[in-house]
Amino acid sequence: MRSRTTPKAFRAALAFAAAVVLFLPVPATAAPAPLKPHGPQKTTSIVLPGAGGAEGIAAGKGTTFYAGDLATGDIFRGDIRQGTAELFIDAPDGRVSVGMKFDRRHELLFVAGGPSGAAYVYDTKTASAKAAVQLTGTQPAFINDVALTREGAWFTNSNAAELYFVPLNADGSLGTVRTLALSGPAADTASQFNLNGIAAAAGGRTLIVAHSGNAALYTVDPESGASAAIAGVEVPNVDGILVRGRTLWAVQNFSNQISRVKLSGDLSSGVVKDVITSPLFQIPTTAANFGGKLAVVNAKFGVQDPENFNVVVLRGRSR
Repeated sequence: MRSRTTPKAFRAALAFAAAVVLFLPVPATAAPAPLKPHGPQKTTSIVLPGAGGAEGIAAGKGTTFYAGDLATGDIFRGDIRQGTAELFIDAPDGRVSVGMKFDRRHELLFVAGGPSGAAYVYDTKTASAKAAVQLTGTQPAFINDVALTREGAWFTNSNAAELYFVPLNADGSLGTVRTLALSGPAADTASQFNLNGIAAAAGGRTLIVAHSGNAALYTVDPESGASAAIAGVEVPNVDGILVRGRTLWAVQNFSNQISRVKLSGDLSSGVVKDVITSPLFQIPTTAANFGGKLAVVNAKFGVQDPENFNVVVLRGRSR
């Protein structure tokens, strides 16, 4: 087992890669009317013991969550009701852990592998590594986030105008990777950091991606790769996103907030209904939904010598 101490230089390099969007210009658009934040809300903090970084979180079964160590790739398992977490999987050397999602049918955890250009799949029944899937050999790459449908897993690359699909068969085996070239506004790679969060909507018939450089949300056709802007929504510092029905939550890392967006029926437009804040937010990056609660991971990008990395549980007003 590796040492739990992560070299500062390595952690700083990963943090810079994931956080460079802070320094990118935000497109000039009309400012929306001020919103009364929901925060501060009733919150609790769950420490990820020994973590050298954090970025991704996924809802498991019941009140179980999984969170990743950005710097070492290790996976933590916790319980939002008990307020506890522990090291669950000691990842193979050389891995990082960015966005993640849990497949309930096969109890598999799909993890974006950042600059490796790979995705990692873990079997949570045996707490073991199942597969490492190379999504792209083109560098530089930054595999940032993942969304699940019944057919498989979709991954974003913050440095390329393409998505990657890993089929998930009925028996839990993985199929051959398919690359989907994007067209339209989501294909913009002019910024240093572009596609970020991803979610499946309309039963997987439409994908929604967050574009950090453009502070925007786009729909993507999973067959053709054609994209279109979700009108009426501007989300500076957007990172991970969640979608449930017509509600979308956009985590805005350096803004230290989460915007709750109501989408139109055809997903072509949206309205920011409110903003969720918490005094415990320290650069939140991704969130997991537990019905009336959100669990949000703090990445603490730019925080000097953080004492720990943690998950914040927001109770109420998360629907």
